[in-house]
Amino acid sequence: MRHSVPLAPQFYVTAPQPCPYLEGRMERKLFTALQGDAAQKMNDGLSKQGFRRSQNVLYRPSCTDCAACLSARINVAKFEPTKSQRKTMRRNAHLRRRVSSPWATEDQFDLFRRYLDARHADGGMADMDVFEYAAMIEESPIRTRVVEYSDPHHTGLTAVCLTDVLDDGVSMVYSFYEPELQKNSLGTWMILDHIDIAREAGLPYVYLGYWVPGSQKMGYKATFTGLELYRHGHWQPMQHHSAYEADTHPLSTDPIAEQVANIALPDTRRVEG
Repeated sequence: MRHSVPLAPQFYVTAPQPCPYLEGRMERKLFTALQGDAAQKMNDGLSKQGFRRSQNVLYRPSCTDCAACLSARINVAKFEPTKSQRKTMRRNAHLRRRVSSPWATEDQFDLFRRYLDARHADGGMADMDVFEYAAMIEESPIRTRVVEYSDPHHTGLTAVCLTDVLDDGVSMVYSFYEPELQKNSLGTWMILDHIDIAREAGLPYVYLGYWVPGSQKMGYKATFTGLELYRHGHWQPMQHHSAYEADTHPLSTDPIAEQVANIALPDTRRVEG
């Protein structure tokens, strides 16, 4: 007899560590392993609930005294470029896009190291070597692509984005670019190009990671029209920054057990004989 067997994931919590976005706060994450035949369904389902992927793990901020990290996505149908974004599009119109399977190359790593050394020399990824970089790119159990951008008039890569393909959009897992071209706003341009990628594929959303009210590092995400934030269990259009002041209050978070109980798990049952 063939019957279905539920495969319920296990959720865990990381130890608190200093928050990279809000000074004086401690960061903690709720996470689960992403593996097996149901990995794609898990990634699709939990991404809609504010989770992000890092290699074979899905995680979501679950801090004890703050709920300010809000998952952000762009509703492609509601997006209209600003005057500044149109200028960025024109400035980088000469770049060519190449999409491939998740495979790490020396050119990518060289660009990655230049980017980290110039932009995030004291960040958590600063000490990554070529093997750790390869793991970040290649260890994916789901539909993942590497999107490379290059200038046809110059050798080497200009920018790279590791991108997951979801059932309702594309998720920009990690991106980096030539630091000497910072004035070209390549980070913003890659988001604009991923809006085009989603539109070409008929997908409604571009997932950007987290937005944090009051964080200068995350401020650029608020410049995109059509931005939606996952808050209180559902996606909602972004409001004025003042609407999120309560999320930084120490009493704004729910207990871990309640958070886990409110996660809607996709049907990941397998059929056995």
